[in-house]
Amino acid sequence: MKFTGTERYIASDDLAVAVNAAVVLERPLLVKGEPGTGKTELARQVAAGLGLPMIEWHVKSTTRAQQGLYEYDAVSRLRDSQLGDARVHDVGNYIRRGKLWEAFAAPGKVVLLIDEIDKADIEFPNDLLQELDRMEFHVYETGETVRAVNRPVVIITSNNEKELPDAFLRRCFFHYIRFPEPEVLAAIVRVHFPDIKERLLTEALTRFYVLRDQPGLKKKPSTSEVLDWLKLILAEDLSPEDLRSDDRSLLPKLHGALLKTEQDVALFERLAFLDRQRGR
Repeated sequence: MKFTGTERYIASDDLAVAVNAAVVLERPLLVKGEPGTGKTELARQVAAGLGLPMIEWHVKSTTRAQQGLYEYDAVSRLRDSQLGDARVHDVGNYIRRGKLWEAFAAPGKVVLLIDEIDKADIEFPNDLLQELDRMEFHVYETGETVRAVNRPVVIITSNNEKELPDAFLRRCFFHYIRFPEPEVLAAIVRVHFPDIKERLLTEALTRFYVLRDQPGLKKKPSTSEVLDWLKLILAEDLSPEDLRSDDRSLLPKLHGALLKTEQDVALFERLAFLDRQRGR
């Protein structure tokens, strides 16, 4: 199996190398990068590119590592025992499989996405060390040991909201998705909007990079946001001249798709004010 990208996902050479290295080493691939740079989509496209089923585990601030293995529903068992239900005699009826168990028990190789691991408690990665390393865990209620039938391709994403433990990092192959260069971003745009005119694409990306590279931005717009912006531009049937027509304002048309904080909008409004003052 070798990943080179798909028709819907432009993978840089170093990203493809990272994915394939993680597959060969049979280690989790830890992918970091700005929000909106395609980390989650990478896992889906790896599954598509390798022709494998995918299991997604989206981590929240309240997610516990144990939930990825299994959960024992003691409350339901107690209720059933009070009602005289015969199911209570088999504790297995009250074991709910987690996403790791699903991946381990799958009849064939799968891609397992553990999405935004940094949202959870700091102990969350530590609690999964042995399970991801040995690809097995013990179910105490039933006494069974669950082992991976086929070692899954594990892709873990992080937005860098908190540091991950060294012991966890040691077990992963790491890759940081950098924001794409203009040529790569243009190729990504063409995948999503194959009919976009080159003059419009060039003008839009020029405006976009000027905005993104502005010093002092609190949140730089991401790949997903520029795609949203271009979708609006195409829906409004704007021309390259329309994008240039208000250069003195500094804020591009439909900038709400790109700037997501009031501080960043205020920054460009101040710059526009100073530009008008200098133009008098």
